[in-house]
Amino acid sequence: MLLIVRHFFVLVGFMLSLATALAHAQATQEITIWSCRDKDGRTHVTNLKEDTSGKNCKIVQQSRVQVVPAASQSARPAAKTPPTSFPKEDSQARASAKSRQREILERELTREETLLGEARKELAEQESVRYGDERNYAKVLERLQKYKDAVEVHEKNIESLKRELTNLFR
Repeated sequence: MLLIVRHFFVLVGFMLSLATALAHAQATQEITIWSCRDKDGRTHVTNLKEDTSGKNCKIVQQSRVQVVPAASQSARPAAKTPPTSFPKEDSQARASAKSRQREILERELTREETLLGEARKELAEQESVRYGDERNYAKVLERLQKYKDAVEVHEKNIESLKRELTNLFR
C-alpha cells in the first residue's frame, strides 16, 4: 500500500513538473505518459519514449496540449480611476455622520444598561428561590445558569459599546 501511495505522489509530482515545463512552450505538443514496471516489480513513470524500452509499460495519459504565451505587460488594461464627478465627503458631512453614530451608540448603551439591570434583578430573584425538586445544589446551579449567562451577555455588550464610543472620537 505504501509503495502505491509513493508511486502516486511521484506520478503527481511528475505531472506537475511536466505541466510547468509545458507552460513555457509555445506550440501544440502531444504528451504521452507511461507507467512502466521493471523486472524487479518497481514502478517507474516517464514521458520519455526511450525510458520505456525493455520494460512492461502502459500508457497512463495521452493528450494534445496547446500552450498560449502569456500576454505582455503592455496588453494589460490600466487601473480604473474614479470619475471626476465622484462624490466626496466634506468635513461637515463627516462630523454629522459621527454625531449620528454617537447618538445611536448612546441609545444602545442605555438600552443595554436597562436590560442588564433587569437581568441582574431576575438572577437575584431566582437565587432567593429554591424549589422542592432541587435537593441537589447542582440542579440549582443548572437552573440559574441561563440567568447568569444573560447577565454576562449584557455586560459584554456594554463593554463593547463603551469601547466603540471611545474609539469613535480618537
